[in-house]
Amino acid sequence: MTTSDLYEAMRTQRAVRRIRPDPVPDDVLQRIFEAATYAPTGGNQQAWRMIAVTDPALKEQLGALYAGQWQPFSDNYRKAAETMDADAAAAMDRTLAAGDHLAANLGRVPVVVIVCFKPSGLAVTDIDQERVPVVGGGSIYPAVQNLMLAARAEGVGCVLTTLLCMSEPAVKKMLNIPDDWATAAMVPLGYSVGVGYGPISRKPVDKLFCQDQWDQAWDAHP
Repeated sequence: MTTSDLYEAMRTQRAVRRIRPDPVPDDVLQRIFEAATYAPTGGNQQAWRMIAVTDPALKEQLGALYAGQWQPFSDNYRKAAETMDADAAAAMDRTLAAGDHLAANLGRVPVVVIVCFKPSGLAVTDIDQERVPVVGGGSIYPAVQNLMLAARAEGVGCVLTTLLCMSEPAVKKMLNIPDDWATAAMVPLGYSVGVGYGPISRKPVDKLFCQDQWDQAWDAHP
């Protein structure tokens, strides 16, 4: 992959929630999974594991759990869309329709990846701050992003979702995850229905990057 290919992959890594049931070849999955192992972690502990769920019965069970969490989540967003302008509401409706599709068809997705982590293996350097600690995620989610970028490079659709974390006890029991491990995300993998990846909508650099001070926008000095 060239530099331009990498930037193009990131620029078009749209969430793909409409996934066909067609199988993904083992060699493709192997390359995607290997890419995840390249990710950095605190102390190089790699205190994460990913379970690639392919068993139809297990996928159906995960799908039922996911659908139960998706419904109230989507209902809240649909209510919020009532106050949006027409363009924003239409965009939200498309996103929610795709989410409905995933919730209804998760059991038919070729591979459902459950991302797990061992809390004791993370360097949670912000544990004493008076807020929700987030630093530990730095040893988990880079591997997820590597997985997703590799999927993008292979033309395999995917999306990162954390809704199943709300059903963690049931997921752990279903997949025989040890007591001292937890869940961090779910990533369904498979070839997309329709276009799949494409242009994304994000805030520009000068809205997300500051220079020297919080209230001073980044200046690229053209």
